[in-house]
Amino acid sequence: MQKDFYQIIWNEQLAEDVRKLITLAVSEDLSTLGDVTTMALVPENATGQAVMRARQAGIVAGLAAVPTIAAMIDPNLQWESHLHDGAKLDGSLNILGEISGLFRSILNVERMILNFVGKLSGIATLTRCYVDEISGTNAKIYDTRKTTLGWRRLEKYAVKCGGGMTHRTGLFDAILIKDNHLAFGAFGLTTDAEKYTPAVAVRKSKQYIQKSLIRGKNDEQIPIIEIEVDSLEQLAEVFPERPDIVLLDNMSPEMLRQAVKMRNKLCGENPMNDGFVELEASGGVNLKTVRAIAETGVERISVGAITHSAISLDVGLDF
Repeated sequence: MQKDFYQIIWNEQLAEDVRKLITLAVSEDLSTLGDVTTMALVPENATGQAVMRARQAGIVAGLAAVPTIAAMIDPNLQWESHLHDGAKLDGSLNILGEISGLFRSILNVERMILNFVGKLSGIATLTRCYVDEISGTNAKIYDTRKTTLGWRRLEKYAVKCGGGMTHRTGLFDAILIKDNHLAFGAFGLTTDAEKYTPAVAVRKSKQYIQKSLIRGKNDEQIPIIEIEVDSLEQLAEVFPERPDIVLLDNMSPEMLRQAVKMRNKLCGENPMNDGFVELEASGGVNLKTVRAIAETGVERISVGAITHSAISLDVGLDF
């Protein structure tokens, strides 16, 4: 059975990411003086309630972060969610939830929660567009590491809310051999007798896992080995080494189809068989091209745009 990357779900680690980001947000927004407009106009003990609404269609994400954000501003703020992350919004001013407590506290936290929910919902919404576009094929949409610094786990969580899949979270949780790793050997920067051809790089990665990483680990904890190739010649070379995944970089649909045929001939067509190698298409992927890419037979399509080019969903807080 094929391995996959760790799939991000909401957990305490994500909540801690939220706390770190909100610590910075509080410094940006309130500094040492606080919300001077609100303090000038709103009585200290005034209470109220506000409704968060989505003003356009899409997929919601980030509601799970709201209680953590609210608690950092005022532990007495109360949040009641009306929907769950991953829910579909029809654009008819869907109510996402209600927040109540001191009026000053609600005004202080307003922009922070709207920025969180809007940003993550935008990623989930764009992801769902890609997922829907390849419906009926065997391919899945994966995210990348092209994320906002400090927001990576949260943005990848939003991808999951939109129906996408988590690629490696960081450099620590998978071996992904790219062109610059191969260049290290190709330009004579290593003293090894064998230069880092794709096949040699896969072989050395397996040796490293056996020597350094495998002790005390079960199969699910052993890192995935993935290698990037940009030609069919390189692809043919790496198949005998049986990496878990081969990333096909910037290949045309015709080349991708040839790659799938080559894989099926050399490694078999059944993903459940030992030695099966999954294929991932990357580069030149957009909503106009993704369907044709999926129809070539690749199992994975990685899309940087779903995190780095998503537009925030329009959400607002109405008192």
